[in-house]
Amino acid sequence: MTTSADKLLSPADAVARLTASYGAATRSLTSALDRYLAQRIAPTPDERRAFRYPVLRVHYPGEAVPPRPTRRAYAKLQRPGVYETTVTHPAEFRSYLLEQLEPLVSDYGAVLEVDVSDQEIPYPYVLERIEELSRAGVTAAELARHFATPQLSVVGDEIADGQYEVAPGGPLPLALFDAVRVDFSLRRLVHYTGSDWRHVQRWILLTNYHRYVDQFIRMGLDRIRHAPSGQTLVLPGNVVIPAGASDRDVEGLVASSAWHRYQMPAYHLTGPDGGGVTLVNIGVGPSNAKNITDHLAVIRPNCWLMIGHCGGLRESQAIGDYALAHAYLRQDRILDALVPPDVPIPALAEVQVALQDAAQLVTGQSGDALKQRLRTGTVVTYDDRNWELRFTQERRRINLSRAIAVDMESGTIAAQGFRLRVPYGTLLCVSDKPLHGEIKLPGAANAFYETAVAQHLQIGIEALELLKQRRDGLHSRKLRSFDEPPFR
Repeated sequence: MTTSADKLLSPADAVARLTASYGAATRSLTSALDRYLAQRIAPTPDERRAFRYPVLRVHYPGEAVPPRPTRRAYAKLQRPGVYETTVTHPAEFRSYLLEQLEPLVSDYGAVLEVDVSDQEIPYPYVLERIEELSRAGVTAAELARHFATPQLSVVGDEIADGQYEVAPGGPLPLALFDAVRVDFSLRRLVHYTGSDWRHVQRWILLTNYHRYVDQFIRMGLDRIRHAPSGQTLVLPGNVVIPAGASDRDVEGLVASSAWHRYQMPAYHLTGPDGGGVTLVNIGVGPSNAKNITDHLAVIRPNCWLMIGHCGGLRESQAIGDYALAHAYLRQDRILDALVPPDVPIPALAEVQVALQDAAQLVTGQSGDALKQRLRTGTVVTYDDRNWELRFTQERRRINLSRAIAVDMESGTIAAQGFRLRVPYGTLLCVSDKPLHGEIKLPGAANAFYETAVAQHLQIGIEALELLKQRRDGLHSRKLRSFDEPPFR
């Protein structure tokens, strides 16, 4: 493919060329793989040169008058130069790419170029029929002699973590993640969540308990019964429930979803251009929280919210009350090397307001009545579920932090949102009070679940709906670094 530097490309033209280039590369790679599986004919070096990711370049000479200051926290060019990134699945990321490119062209007069990169596409990222390897009697080691495989040496988060070294005279990074990093995470999403990554929506809820899933399915089914025909509910195993399905069909489809096979099953209430809601049951602990958000980040979500259970730390709290995290005491330890605990994780005003407004709408309470149910303060996130067994050592730190709740995921999810530039927020529901003798016992827990989970989930969904309406102010400049890449 020839470069496009000789012609001014519109953003739509650039995305179309990226799509054509990527399509040609993956078709060539797939054809060569099929030929090898059938006839053991390896691709030639010339053929392998066709198996490459496209590269997108943005040229900014800095001659145009910079635009007036804008509240927009992305699509900004801070200095003249050439910015570039490799791109995967441009058709699926079309709306995101256009959202980034259009302001760069209109505000800065940037010139776009599409070319073929030097980065060969690893074959596992296009061969989704792995079972064919065993049928053909071919091992992964054998294929690795003739086709590119994922190499951890070229997959990393150096750009996001501020560790990327720009070579003298070399291009500047255009995006946080290049194509091979994105493909790595897309395959991990399929593995952990049990559904095609294409089903993941740009508005995400994360929870730590399966009962939220039961309620999400009920709410999702109710919505698609009254929704346009294009909306669906997708369950783990890529079980798709379309609008208009009969109750009998729905019952069978829900029963056929083998969610228990997946470590962090995901459920998707789809909308146009990824504008629906995805719920992921991440289970318990900061390791899971970091793992899934590392991979969800490449989708470039508009927001992720944590809605789960917590222990209430104040005498005035009651089972079923809400804790809106305004700060985090991070005892999770998993991100200490990347985001040290002394780095503050700021609350995002737009998200905080949306969560409080949603709580008011769903509960029907406001003013002092709402304040009795919803308390704002610090959430402690531990990596040790049995932190209570060393309370005498932990008491002073918890007391100094003025914490109102304790859990095992929220601080990690917020730190990951800060680190990976995804707006974040936390609204937890008090399920026990470990410091006040109200521990989680089966009978009390069941009563709590029946009355609280549905309302809590509805608040999370309503908060996302409000954020969709207020999206112009959502992507916060608080998340930008000094040398931030132009793409969000």
